[in-house]
Amino acid sequence: MKFILGRKVSMTEIFDNEGRVHPATIIETSPMTVTQVKTLEKDGYAALQFGFGTRKAKNISKAVKGHVKELGSFATLKEVRTEGAATAAVGDKMDLSAFKDGDVVVVSSISKGKGFQGVVKRHGFHGGRRTHGQKHSEREPGSIGGGLRTRVPKGMRMAGRMGGDRMTQKSVTIVKVDAENGRIYVRGAVAGRRGTLVEVKGK
Repeated sequence: MKFILGRKVSMTEIFDNEGRVHPATIIETSPMTVTQVKTLEKDGYAALQFGFGTRKAKNISKAVKGHVKELGSFATLKEVRTEGAATAAVGDKMDLSAFKDGDVVVVSSISKGKGFQGVVKRHGFHGGRRTHGQKHSEREPGSIGGGLRTRVPKGMRMAGRMGGDRMTQKSVTIVKVDAENGRIYVRGAVAGRRGTLVEVKGK
């Protein structure tokens, strides 16, 4: 199973052996610990739960402490489903050794939250025109289709909260794996701010 958790650091450029430059995102990782193994017979599905990162023990609830026991004080617990029965056991470690340069992976993270935004920024509306008797309609949404309708139709594009969504990018290529420093470089941009939790899963 190819899976690792990390934190987005920043973007950089990587040159390959032929001198071509590739934009890359740096993801900083550390070894994960298996905290729970779920089976089809007991839980109804097969999955592995990992503990990632560290935090102060005083900031962890008693329920989580009882669950992970002496395995560590983890900042994040993440569960990943497996196709068949899991071969790992509780306490096993997982690191970057399963990944290599050129691997194609699936990357998931939470995008930047942009707050409450209008239709021009959120949906790319052109806005109204300034001429012919109109004054302040440059960034207004315009009509939402009134008539006999007495409600706003579901899915109508309007102003609202933007960003903060889980984004999954498929077919992302690993440009470089730096196991010594615990860093993985993936081609292109990854959604989210610096420090965002990123999931990297092999296809």
